[in-house]
Amino acid sequence: MWTPDVEVESVAVSGSVDPVGEARRFARCALAAAGAAVVFLLAGVGAGGIVILFSGLVGLACSAVGIWWFLAHRGARRVLGALVAVGAPLAVLCLYIVGGLWLTALVALGLWGGALLCARAALRIPRTPGAENTRTDLARGVRRPRPRRPVLIMNPKSGGGKVARFGLVERAERFGARVILLDPSADTDVTALARQAVADGADLLGVAGGDGTQALVAAVAADHDLPFLVVSAGTRNHFALDLGLDRDDPATCLDALVDGEELRVDLGSVSGRPFVNTVSFGVYAEVVQLPEYRDAKAGTALTVLPDLLQGGEGDRLDATADGTRLSAQQALLVSNNPYATPDPFGAATARRPRLDGGTLGVIGIRVDGAADAAEMAVRGTQAAGLSVLAAARVEVLGRAPGPGSDSGPGSAPGPDSDGGGDSIAVAVDGEALVLPTPVVCTLRPLALRVLVPRHRPGALDPPPRMDWLRVVQLAFPSLHHRHPAPRSGT
Repeated sequence: MWTPDVEVESVAVSGSVDPVGEARRFARCALAAAGAAVVFLLAGVGAGGIVILFSGLVGLACSAVGIWWFLAHRGARRVLGALVAVGAPLAVLCLYIVGGLWLTALVALGLWGGALLCARAALRIPRTPGAENTRTDLARGVRRPRPRRPVLIMNPKSGGGKVARFGLVERAERFGARVILLDPSADTDVTALARQAVADGADLLGVAGGDGTQALVAAVAADHDLPFLVVSAGTRNHFALDLGLDRDDPATCLDALVDGEELRVDLGSVSGRPFVNTVSFGVYAEVVQLPEYRDAKAGTALTVLPDLLQGGEGDRLDATADGTRLSAQQALLVSNNPYATPDPFGAATARRPRLDGGTLGVIGIRVDGAADAAEMAVRGTQAAGLSVLAAARVEVLGRAPGPGSDSGPGSAPGPDSDGGGDSIAVAVDGEALVLPTPVVCTLRPLALRVLVPRHRPGALDPPPRMDWLRVVQLAFPSLHHRHPAPRSGT
């Protein structure tokens, strides 16, 4: 819940912008645009327009049902699901055109988009003089002297051969780094290599590879309080994305060796194993275990999901997050700091506004059938089947029986079981593992010193969390002062 802060009176400074007045103007524009969108929609209600508008929500729900049938079933129901998922939005579009509301809907959509842009602009503007210079996110670091004995571990297979394609070995050595090139044909203990590099006098450790390898070496750097260098040579590089690094040209990451700045970030731990991004449990973790997943991700998932989901009656997991019970979850995602947009299906493009907040992000999914899928599509994070929270400690207790499972003797541990003696599939930064329960996720706050280039193209201010109550308070501060909101106990 939002906690009211102390408003700073607007002070006009010669030659400078008044942040309070600017935020107020954007907030009022946002409210005006949102009101105009509502008026346009209401204006189109005549002649059966309400049916057309209502069909938008129905179409969204039907599309979600179709997707659920497609993922959770085989045979005729999967085919029907595909037809419904594609046909529902097309049918809604036809209804809008036939009903003559397409222009009204288009204008209303544009106004609503403008309202969101203005609202976010108002929420982004710092309201305290000098607040822009006291940032606590990842856009600004502390300058550090150039490392004298940096050691970089590089995986030549990572990212489809980015190490060779971008000449990372040559560039790193030109900047004075010693490069350890992994042998793709042999299993190598990366942690042991990093520890030996520290014993040999390394004053910086770095990795050109995937997030799983990054995490292992990062833990060694954190244990010895050494700076850590991330080179975005992996396939997805979520950690590099949230640090603002250039994922299209990993060679630019090496600029940190000669012109760098240091960030302090949190480091995750799952049953003693480090992670920099996410730990996944449930359906996704089971899919990642399959050997064929690496070569055919989408095809493998579509093949095995019906067996895992069983139409909503497959195995589940019980967990707790700081004492909050998460029962019978089909999928659970624990992240090193929460994502800005809690979308469990948009992890490829989602970003974490900060990596130094000291809390884990938790997203739990429970879908018992098509009705739950429809509710999740319409209500989003307010749906009963989607749990979104932050926690300092997450404990996955073990398997729980699905709705259709027999809870008699010999069944999997239920909601009241401690899960002891069970083993579950876990995906740690995309790497497939099997860990004994209970599996405990925690954070080491500010444990990792990350050296990044001073100029990072992806180091953008994250969008502020949308809060319409706050927008109203910014637009009309006198009403807020007259009727202050109660403080939250959390």
